[in-house]
Amino acid sequence: MHCPFCNEIETKVIDSRLVGEGRQVRRRRECIVCGERFTTYEVAELVMPRVIKRNGVRQPFDEEKLRQSMRRALQKRLVTTEQFEEAVLRVKHELRTTGEREVSSQMIGEVVMDELRKLDQVAYVRFASVYRSFQDVKAFNTEIKKLQKSAKQALDIEDSQ
Repeated sequence: MHCPFCNEIETKVIDSRLVGEGRQVRRRRECIVCGERFTTYEVAELVMPRVIKRNGVRQPFDEEKLRQSMRRALQKRLVTTEQFEEAVLRVKHELRTTGEREVSSQMIGEVVMDELRKLDQVAYVRFASVYRSFQDVKAFNTEIKKLQKSAKQALDIEDSQ
């Protein structure tokens, strides 16, 4: 770490503490040459993968775009802010843990739909209708039947345990 006063490379750590709910490390440092003290903060850099759009264009991941699309689907639904934030974090975590430098927008859409399905089925159908470009009522009906079938299977599994 360069000293901000004399630009010397050699500094030593005097004290380290966790801050920001354990998400940062605050370090007090002292320059070996000039003796000045200064504070640095370290944060884990978690890089989101780039997004490959359907038309082949690559662009940086946009968290605000993710939030807006999920918020739109959840509009006027009984989902708390905490539930919403946790769902966004799970989507981001899922994308990071792929280990890929680039992911397709289709993959992101599927991850979002999985989260919305768990959170609120109406929001899931709303999102799916736009994402999958439903053209008529049949498409909605088909998706709703799939939801009902998976819900029934989940109940059957619970009852058998």
